[in-house]
Amino acid sequence: MRIIDLIHSNEKTAFSFEILPPLKGTGIEKLYETIDTLREFDPKYINITTHRSEYVYKDLGNGLFQRNRLRRRPGTVAVAAAIQNRYNITVVPHLLCSGFTREETEYVLLDLQFLGITDLLVLRGDKAKHESVFTPEGDGYHHATELQEQINNFNKGIFVDGSEMKVTNTPFSYGVACYPEKHEEAPNIDTDIYWLKKKMEAGAEYAVTQLFYDNQKYFDFVERARKAGVTIPIIPGIKPFKKISQISMIPKTFKVDLPEELTCEAIKCKTDEEAKQVGIEWCVKQCKELMEHGVPSIHFYSIGAVDSIKEVAKLVY
Repeated sequence: MRIIDLIHSNEKTAFSFEILPPLKGTGIEKLYETIDTLREFDPKYINITTHRSEYVYKDLGNGLFQRNRLRRRPGTVAVAAAIQNRYNITVVPHLLCSGFTREETEYVLLDLQFLGITDLLVLRGDKAKHESVFTPEGDGYHHATELQEQINNFNKGIFVDGSEMKVTNTPFSYGVACYPEKHEEAPNIDTDIYWLKKKMEAGAEYAVTQLFYDNQKYFDFVERARKAGVTIPIIPGIKPFKKISQISMIPKTFKVDLPEELTCEAIKCKTDEEAKQVGIEWCVKQCKELMEHGVPSIHFYSIGAVDSIKEVAKLVY
């Protein structure tokens, strides 16, 4: 069942969460522990992030360094298959422009289709750490809409080189990202919404937001998007505030604002444990208000916040 169907078939607000593949060489057991912790709240699907290769430098001595490419978190396809087989939960691997050529993307699509995994989250992805601006990998794409076009052609049985498949299988369906406080590279929110509409017109069935802490910004974004003709579900992405250091880190990293009420409570905290409790209380408040407004689903970014999300879920689901 497609993600959009899972969302619409749920009588109440659905629940989903996102995980990272394990670091290279660390095994999958801790990932299973995360899923075991959260699956009691009946997640409708689990997102699995994808990570591009980055350059790392090895000190060879004598002032010399060797530059190598390393993917610290490989295995998105394998992790998705392992989770689906172990838990019988729908999995949604991320598919990126960033760090992938068109041919590499095609091989990922083939592998996923062989495994019967046909739900995707389609993203441009972040620029590499060594880049000042986003740069495609080889003949890869600048924008998510271009990646959507390749997926759409694949669904029609057309390979990236224009040749035709002899056998076609279940087509892919997918969601995309959106930004209630706008993408950091967008000149303004209206331009950002314009491109969200383009993603919808290209085949996106739903959109998941960047994390946010001010519900009003989400509500305003949805209202503006609807007026602009965006009709697909816009799923709020949430992550509990957890550490004192996040007062400055979250705005810098994610380009989002922390509401004054949350900030005032956070700066009173003397320890991270106190900050964690503030974050849980704020997240519960966020979720309850979102649910009262009838959002179709809430998506949790679980990285580093699994225990907090469990506490939130206990109080709202």
